[in-house]
Amino acid sequence: MAGQFFTHKGVMFSTLDYLPDTLSYVENEFQVRDDDVFNITYPKSGSTWMLEILSLIRCEGDPGWVRSVLNWDRAPWVEYHLETALKYPPPRLLSSHLPIQLFPKSFQHSKAKVRIIYTLRCLKDVLVSLYHFSQILHFFKTPESLDSFIEDFLSGNVVYGSWFNHVTGWLGLKDNENFFCISYEELQQDPHGSVRRICHFLGKELSEKQVDAVVENASFQSMKGNKMSNFSQMSDKYMDHEKGELLRKGTCGDWRNNLSEVQSQRFDTVYREWMQGLGMTFPWD
Repeated sequence: MAGQFFTHKGVMFSTLDYLPDTLSYVENEFQVRDDDVFNITYPKSGSTWMLEILSLIRCEGDPGWVRSVLNWDRAPWVEYHLETALKYPPPRLLSSHLPIQLFPKSFQHSKAKVRIIYTLRCLKDVLVSLYHFSQILHFFKTPESLDSFIEDFLSGNVVYGSWFNHVTGWLGLKDNENFFCISYEELQQDPHGSVRRICHFLGKELSEKQVDAVVENASFQSMKGNKMSNFSQMSDKYMDHEKGELLRKGTCGDWRNNLSEVQSQRFDTVYREWMQGLGMTFPWD
């Protein structure tokens, strides 16, 4: 694994299509636009699902776009699809896993109307999903064991760094009008209500029939069967397709099938230390 990863401003990245110069450009020179919509997540927190929802909202529920254009072309990740992002005609739909301190400064230092949609997910489910994900995607270190991965994860010694830093950093914007936060669990529990809330935030009101179409076409089964959304078209350079699929289960609470009581309590202790001052509660609390 030596040489396949590097640290940029204290955050780990893969040398596979990530470059320090690109990360510096994104932070210091990338110009956000007033009509940009950003899909922001920590890895394995619902980014692919939210990307599908936003794509379908843009098309008023019509699945034509999501079935004909690869999802990373519909909403490119600025940190490793920079060229695609820069060529994207407005209004841009963009994605990122970057922590807030590495996000474009042009957003932080302006009064732009750019909209940020931040999706977060139960810490333990993120860990379990990322553990399985890391065994098939070459952007991530292959875990030696679940126990060692847990310690790396809790200490932030993983690609994109600490979940705690990421979440607490972005949620510092929770009172901003152009920042919308939603959980993976809310999307699961009330997909129709969640889509309506997202539409309202974007200033794009859809009919009940159109909302139904968004929910139906962004369902796990629809996405899993859509080659433009299920990452089956991803190059073998980045993903070992023989070891598994990117869309694995799409459920909440799978950590209970993977973590021991001792491991779960370890998470609870660290979680409380980090999150107690945030002043927010989440569906998994």
